[in-house]
Amino acid sequence: MILTALVSTEILALHLDDPDWVVFDCRHDLTDQTRGRAEYTASHIPRARFLHLDEDLSAPKTGKNGRHPLPDPDVLMEKLGRAGVDSRKQVIAYDAQGGMVAARLWWLLRSLGHLPVAVLDGGWPQWIAEGRPQTAEIPQPKPARFSGRIVVNSGRVSADLVRSRLDDPSMVLVDARAPDRFRGQNETLDPVGGRIPGARNRYFRDNLDASGRFKSPEALKEEFGAVLGPSGAENVVNYCGSGVSACHNLLAMEVAGLRGARLYPGSWSEWCADPSRPVESGEPKARER
Repeated sequence: MILTALVSTEILALHLDDPDWVVFDCRHDLTDQTRGRAEYTASHIPRARFLHLDEDLSAPKTGKNGRHPLPDPDVLMEKLGRAGVDSRKQVIAYDAQGGMVAARLWWLLRSLGHLPVAVLDGGWPQWIAEGRPQTAEIPQPKPARFSGRIVVNSGRVSADLVRSRLDDPSMVLVDARAPDRFRGQNETLDPVGGRIPGARNRYFRDNLDASGRFKSPEALKEEFGAVLGPSGAENVVNYCGSGVSACHNLLAMEVAGLRGARLYPGSWSEWCADPSRPVESGEPKARER
């Protein structure tokens, strides 16, 4: 059994001692970069390793490449190998942020050609609410050799490409940020408020139901259809503030069977770092919805 999108708490509980499964705790707080590691140290799912969004799942910032630039593939593969991941391992990622950071690891592994990776549906809150096992013991995994398949620009686009196609109706930009930030209001993470011109809004948290788990494939397909209209998934470019929550929309599209969408990793934080790039704000016009 290979899981390529989501895994339930019930299924993960059955595989806690499975040597072919590797679990990663990706908890993170965008306003407190120390919190995730502290929470992991205090308690986590047995045998889970920890990956930090800033230190492990991102590259250093330059001031022009966004808040969470993609990590160097070779560096990431070396870290995954040290954690015991090889091409045969089923990887599971979880967090306490609705799957936002876990989806980043999901997308990164898929971009390296590793398909057996899934996000824990409901994450840490669901696991704890069900009274499932937890521990403070830090695992000592046996290192493995992770040899991903690096495909340049696979599933991703650059700022230059986005800019060159702003007037191309075949490109559909989907912004995963909250509606107020999409409108350019209440911006607390980036120095400039607004959105990329022509973008449509799909707040990533709308992919979840009231319990914090992903909605059904049918519901997600219908809701994304309302955002995309007649456009196919292959025309979609997902972005957000820094290339993290956009991966949540990509995962939700995968669950819905809407495959082929791409990621603009630099997202708004990279886009707005260049004042020559156009910006929109306020309510979108009817044609932009």
